[in-house]
Amino acid sequence: MYMELTINKNKFKVKTVISPKDTSRGMMNKKFDDTFNGMLFIMSEGQHCFWMKNCITNLDIIFIEDDVITKIHHNCPPCKTKDCRNYCGEGDMILELQGGTCKKLGIKSGDKVNTLD
Repeated sequence: MYMELTINKNKFKVKTVISPKDTSRGMMNKKFDDTFNGMLFIMSEGQHCFWMKNCITNLDIIFIEDDVITKIHHNCPPCKTKDCRNYCGEGDMILELQGGTCKKLGIKSGDKVNTLD
C-alpha cells in the first residue's frame, strides 16, 4: 500500500509497512524508484531499533511520535554482516528516506509530519 505524506511542504510517496515480516525486511535489497521515495513503518508506540542489513543505499531513519519527528539518524550506511549497528528511537511510525534527504531539505526533530490519504 502507498500513501503520501508531507514534511515542511516536501511531499513524499511512501510504501507503508505494517506486518512484522515486512518490517524485518524493510529496504533490504531494494531501491527507491519512481513508485516510492520513502518507506513508512506503522508500529506500536515505544522504543524501536532498525538496522541496515543487506540494504543497497544509505538511509535517513526518522522516528515519529504523534505526527512529530522525535529523532533522526542521518545517512546510515548499509551493512553486510550479522553485527550491524542498531539505530534506535521512540515512535509509532518510522520513516526511511534516501540518505542525506533530511539535511538537504532541512528536516529536523520537532517537525510535523502530515499524512495525506
